Amino acid sequence: MRIKIVIADEQRIGREGLRALFASAEDMEILGEAENDQTLIELTQTLSPDVVLMGLDVPGAKAVDTTVRMLQVKPSVRVIGLAHGFDGRFLRDFLTAGGAGFITRFNGFSDFLTAVRSVMNKRVYLSQDVAERMVDQYVLRPSADQPASTALSPRQREVLQLVAEGMSTREAADALKISNKTVDMHRQHIMNKLQLHSVAELTKYAIREGLSTLHSSHRCGKNGNGDGNNAQPA
Repeated sequence: MRIKIVIADEQRIGREGLRALFASAEDMEILGEAENDQTLIELTQTLSPDVVLMGLDVPGAKAVDTTVRMLQVKPSVRVIGLAHGFDGRFLRDFLTAGGAGFITRFNGFSDFLTAVRSVMNKRVYLSQDVAERMVDQYVLRPSADQPASTALSPRQREVLQLVAEGMSTREAADALKISNKTVDMHRQHIMNKLQLHSVAELTKYAIREGLSTLHSSHRCGKNGNGDGNNAQPA
């Protein structure tokens, strides 16, 4: 059975180049192409691909959000990020959100084939250049004094700030133009990363880290957890 692939890239030349690369792979089939996030979500839902190869030349939080949304509409899809460069913090967020692989545009055709086949075998794939930089950055030269808040993606910091300022899930979703489910997922990921267990703890953390200027008692009144919708601590 052929591996069904959807390609997503903002540039037409990028999409055409990837389609040409995969045309000679007998065990793979390109189902469609997307030039933006919304089209990609729609193709994921209607075409039901096995693998999505997604260009990441967009702000990191946007790519992470798109990955989360794709997995919501098709939990089995394997998402491979394709980028010009490497950002360790973004890569952690991308993999945490459910990304299955990461490869740079500097790799050869055989590396792309290996990436697709690897993720289809339920393995996480990092191209060699990315893996080497990960080892160098986080094993050989670990940064022990890096603030914990820098482990959050830009979008997660936005969600944390809005939650700390007392916005409900729906209000935060409206402000960021994302779904309620995405806000809830970000909030849970934030709690997991920071090992916090309630909105009240998130609020205190945000104030301590300078992500919110509110006093910690300002929004913890009605139900003790700071959520205007009476949400229970996750």
